Amino acid sequence: MALFELTLILLLVAVALTALSRRVQVPYPSLLALAGAGIAFLPGVPKIEIDPELVLALFIAPVLLDAAYDTSLRDLNRYRVSLVMLALGAVVFTTATVAFVGWKLAGLPIAAAVALGAIVAPPDAVAASAVLGQFKVPYRITAILQGESLLNDATALLIYRIAVAAALGPVLLSSAAPVIVLSTVGSLAAGYVLGRLSLAVLVRIDDAASGTVVQFAGTFGVWILADRLGLSAIITIVVYAMTIARTAPRRMSARKRVSSYSVWETVVFVLNVLAFVLMGLQARSIFERLAGDGQAQAFLFAAAVLAVVIVSRLVWVLGYGAVIRGLARFGSGERRAGAPTVRGGILVGWCGMRGLVTLAAAFALPADFPGRDPIVLAAFTVVLGTLVLQGMTLRPLLGILELGLDGTVDREVAQAGVVVAEAALDILSGKTSSAAAVVREQYAAQRAIAENPGDAKAVTEFDRLRLYAIKSQRDALEELRRNGTIGDEAYHRLEEELDWTELAVSPPGRFQPLTT
Repeated sequence: MALFELTLILLLVAVALTALSRRVQVPYPSLLALAGAGIAFLPGVPKIEIDPELVLALFIAPVLLDAAYDTSLRDLNRYRVSLVMLALGAVVFTTATVAFVGWKLAGLPIAAAVALGAIVAPPDAVAASAVLGQFKVPYRITAILQGESLLNDATALLIYRIAVAAALGPVLLSSAAPVIVLSTVGSLAAGYVLGRLSLAVLVRIDDAASGTVVQFAGTFGVWILADRLGLSAIITIVVYAMTIARTAPRRMSARKRVSSYSVWETVVFVLNVLAFVLMGLQARSIFERLAGDGQAQAFLFAAAVLAVVIVSRLVWVLGYGAVIRGLARFGSGERRAGAPTVRGGILVGWCGMRGLVTLAAAFALPADFPGRDPIVLAAFTVVLGTLVLQGMTLRPLLGILELGLDGTVDREVAQAGVVVAEAALDILSGKTSSAAAVVREQYAAQRAIAENPGDAKAVTEFDRLRLYAIKSQRDALEELRRNGTIGDEAYHRLEEELDWTELAVSPPGRFQPLTT
């Protein structure tokens, strides 16, 4: 019961901190991690030990799937050079620099030092999503950071597994290489096949709630199956999500899709909250294990690792950016325009918050692993330090860099809106009934909105009238329920229809309806 009560308190505290983070304009994981670390030292707080395998499946799988579902294959291809340099190059470079520090400063064995480097190397998908969702970051940088957060975990965990195996016994790279290749290829194939099978099941389920439950069960099942088969669970779940995202829209009903999106949004938020707070709650057990004469030295080492992690990412990002800009000078004008800028490189380099994957990998180290306690402390310090130091200074940095918004998404939305509205008008052009004329007027208004998003007078009159009518409909519906003419079930069905109609004609923040 104590754990259940604590969980309720943590959720309420997290909601308050999330609201505070929006007010002070800092990423909410930063405040959640600080709160978790503070709560851990309050008297009477139960000690919580997290099973690393449960952490990866419970927290990483659904959050990673949610992020992968919204990832654009076009953007992955468009920014492939930057993604390879970050997801592969930056991870390897950070691992190497941290491993060197661990070997020289803390006297860790080479394999253990490499394992530490791999643990702290990958920026976290959860933290990246939280930051990108809260701040208005230029689209190119958003796409690069989102793509990196999906791909870098696979690189880091691959190095991590090899290093852990080498620390506990001899490992021959010649024998490990074929296994790595087969695991990667198998993960790609398994993710695609499982995605198609899952979709075939989902389209046969009519009930929205049942379909959503199957989606969550499938997500956890894919992760567990991939892990049991020795595949990369991260690669498998990413391919699984992308497969569904590319094929589901035309095969699932709108009602099931809307219901599913709403539930996923809420669940992912709750998982983010619990994950970052539970990170802080691990602090007490770490400090207790390190109590003694070696504690001060362990803290100094952890601070050094934090500094190396931050600096090495900045050095790598700015370094490869300078190389690409140098090469672009010998190319076409389009190539020069697409080269990364110095200011963009600074922002990408500073958006290197670590999170749940780092802590989960550290906690997963065997009990007899060489230097386990200082490695775990360093991992916790890197997570907390990057979330607080980088996360809380991101907003001021954006103001200093003055990157501005590129308007890419808004332009694409407007362009697609025109094409979609014209498709409806074309298909209705041969219809001559009065009902068809009314529908054509509605689509013509939608096309006008898409063509003139900044002209409020020209594009909002139709929707203003719709909202004006909807307000009267709501009043009538309320009166029907109040006087007992209809019951709550009928009321809520009609209320839902009015809600979606209102949302369709009132994009957030565009205008207010007519009033009497």
